[in-house]
Amino acid sequence: MIRIFVEKALAFRQEAHRLLSIHEESISRVVHLKKTYEDLGNLSVQQDDLFRQALRCCEKELYRAAHVMAWAAFMDFLELKLSSDGFKKLRVAYPSWNFKTIEDLREEVSEYQIIEATRKVGLCEKNQTKALQGLLNKRNECAHPSNFYPGLNETLGYISEVFQRIRTIQPKKL
Repeated sequence: MIRIFVEKALAFRQEAHRLLSIHEESISRVVHLKKTYEDLGNLSVQQDDLFRQALRCCEKELYRAAHVMAWAAFMDFLELKLSSDGFKKLRVAYPSWNFKTIEDLREEVSEYQIIEATRKVGLCEKNQTKALQGLLNKRNECAHPSNFYPGLNETLGYISEVFQRIRTIQPKKL
C-alpha cells in the first residue's frame, strides 16, 4: 500500500515538473536541464559536483553564482581535455608557457588564452572559440561587480550552452 502511494506521488511530481517546465519563469525547468546534464558522459567527479552546484544555484535563484559554477565545471573539463595527451600538443603550440601540471596551467595561463589554445590544438574552430570567449565574458559579468543580473531564462540558456559545448568537444581526440 505504501509502495503504491510513493509510486503515485513520484509520478505526480514528475508530471507536475513536465507541465510546469513549459512556463517561462518556472523553476521546474531546472528539472529538465538536470536530465540534459545526466546525458553528458565521462565527467570527472569535480565537474559533476560543480554542475550540480550550478543547478542548485538555479533552484535557489542565485543566477550569477550558477553562471560561475557552470563555467568552473566547463574549464575543469577543458583543462583535463587539453592534458589528455600529456600536454604534448599544447606544449608544441605554446613552447613559452611554463607549466607542468593542470594546477600550474590554471595559475599561469588565463582562461582566455586557454580558450585560444583549443583552436591551435584542433579541439575547436574559430567560431567555436569565439562562442567560448562569449561564455567567458558572461561568466566575468557574473563573477565581478557589474549591473548584469541574469534571470532564470538567461541562466538556463547559459548552462545549456555550456553542456552543448562539452558535447561538441568531448569526442575529439588530441
